[in-house]
Amino acid sequence: MKKLFAIILVSTLAFAALTGCGGSTETVSTDGSTSMELVIGSLGEAFQNDTGISFTYNPTGSGTGIQAVLEGRCDIGLSSRDLKDSEKAAGLTSTVLAYDGIAIILNPNNPISDLSLETIAKIYKGEITNWSQIGGQDLEIVLIGREASSGTREGFESVTGTKDACQYRQELTSTGDVITTVSQNPAAIGYASVASIKATVKVVSVNGVLPSEETIKAGTYSVQRPFVLVTKADTALTESAQKFFDFITSSAARDIISASGVVPAN
Repeated sequence: MKKLFAIILVSTLAFAALTGCGGSTETVSTDGSTSMELVIGSLGEAFQNDTGISFTYNPTGSGTGIQAVLEGRCDIGLSSRDLKDSEKAAGLTSTVLAYDGIAIILNPNNPISDLSLETIAKIYKGEITNWSQIGGQDLEIVLIGREASSGTREGFESVTGTKDACQYRQELTSTGDVITTVSQNPAAIGYASVASIKATVKVVSVNGVLPSEETIKAGTYSVQRPFVLVTKADTALTESAQKFFDFITSSAARDIISASGVVPAN
């Protein structure tokens, strides 16, 4: 599916370059959260196949996607965090598409299988610095996270109470980069969207609960955040963009959203 979507994306980006981002009634342009790649790509592919309307997705990160909506550079922004009061005051509105767990990931060679939320916070604040302090190997912990504008980072730091306190070794610009980096370093810890997790990393339970559709829906998995659609409150979407918005927020899209590894909001 990803390969097919990549082909579609290349062709539609070329089309968008001719018509302008969001300017054509026959193109729907989205921009933002890299964590939403799988779900928005699956929805966009289904929509394009059903309607023939072109769809584009620009994986720039939540903050950049929100700014793109403000500046009129795309139809719909994609954010993996709630809008800030300042963004709402600027004329933006949000619609929750789905809920996603943020998985805590380790290198597969790390013997740790469960961490409490308190321990995760202490690790990221630099209060626990070696895996041996919590029953692991004698290795200095390497903290991997996302860049400051990331919705995933915003969600993680909000839940763990570590905002402005994390002692990151590396701050990376995409979910995929975090997963790759953790997979290559036996001492690393990171966080990433559950929907994007690969077999190259190990997902640990948090307070004894693994992330899944059931635990996210029930609220028993504590590290989770919304996937949000961002639009201008006082500006109507184009006809094509409105069709896309209506489709992805309808009951008809539930199975596609669930198959993407996240929990539908509706």
